Amino acid sequence: MEDTTSYDVYLGLDVGKTVHHGCALLTDGSKVHDKPLPQDEAQLTALFDQLKTHGWVLLIVDQPNTIGALPVAVAR
Repeated sequence: MEDTTSYDVYLGLDVGKTVHHGCALLTDGSKVHDKPLPQDEAQLTALFDQLKTHGWVLLIVDQPNTIGALPVAVAR
């Protein structure tokens, strides 16, 4: 089976109780985001919208079922 899914941006999110840290890379390895990010829906949405200007975004969260649930829900 051929994999037809491709992403343009890979966003790794290290979540914390009050502050997360996100690092986003393009497929060529260039960094487009590397900053702390508050546990805030509006700021998460703004980041995801900014990253979507580069294409399809894959979010990788280290704790998706606990304190990482908000970023996963916003990304969906």
